[in-house]
Amino acid sequence: MSPAPPTGEHELLPRGRSAAQLAYDYVKARLLDGRFAGGTLLSENEIAQRLSVSRTPVRQAFVQLEAEGLLELYPRRGALVVPISPSEAEDVFEARMLIEQHAARRAAAGGPGALMSLASALRDHIADQEDALAEGGAGFAWSDRAFHRAIVEAGGNRLLTRQYDALRDRHQRIAAVTIARDPSRIERFVAEHRGIAAAFDAADADRAAELLAAHLEGAHELSRRPR
Repeated sequence: MSPAPPTGEHELLPRGRSAAQLAYDYVKARLLDGRFAGGTLLSENEIAQRLSVSRTPVRQAFVQLEAEGLLELYPRRGALVVPISPSEAEDVFEARMLIEQHAARRAAAGGPGALMSLASALRDHIADQEDALAEGGAGFAWSDRAFHRAIVEAGGNRLLTRQYDALRDRHQRIAAVTIARDPSRIERFVAEHRGIAAAFDAADADRAAELLAAHLEGAHELSRRPR
């Protein structure tokens, strides 16, 4: 289960939440939203001080995140944030294109009512994105992920939805990198999302799939630009 969007740099340990889980959630959230960028060397001691915990739970979190392919541990030096490789970004893009377009068209099997319900759910996510835009873009990547997952879930194929969920951390990191390269594009992404939702509202799943493909292609092209 992915961590919720963080609200601050310092967090207190809630009741029933272990120090290791706190450290894991804290670090992973920042890996996913790009605050811990690829190539950054993280210090156990620094994270422990921020969270007011010992180094042991931070080390446990680092080990778990290394197993997930997000960190690479270096004894007595810290943990390196693994950068997103061009080949990984390409693989994620191709997988998303296949799954999301298929799901968009499959959503039509539920009839116009199902498509309008999907459009309503998408507009809720768009409202969250508009709030993020008003706040300078913070949190956009989280609501972007929710928007696209709603389309996949509407396709009704639970196996494909699980496969898509397996991509979610990579999707999140790539989205954060893309936004960091050109924050002004958030407004365009939101406008493209509105167009996709409008196509579903008009019960035109094929048009929604076409708009979705163009949207994914544009975001992918931006992610490939050099800094």
